[in-house]
Amino acid sequence: MDWLTKYWWILVLVFLVGVMINVIKDLSRVDHKKFLNNKPELPPHRDCNDKWDDEDDWPKNGQSKKK
Repeated sequence: MDWLTKYWWILVLVFLVGVMINVIKDLSRVDHKKFLNNKPELPPHRDCNDKWDDEDDWPKNGQSKKK
């Protein structure tokens, strides 16, 4: 087990290379043109920020900020 303490980083590199190979294989199977042709419609955007941001902290043009 002395070799494991010296060369553990090689096992990590082999693992990472295996992960990268699997990622490349899986991404090559993805058909992006088919997805773009059949992509679902997005729902309308709802802005929830208007409920909590009612006050305006910035001074209007020509006005100085009140203290």
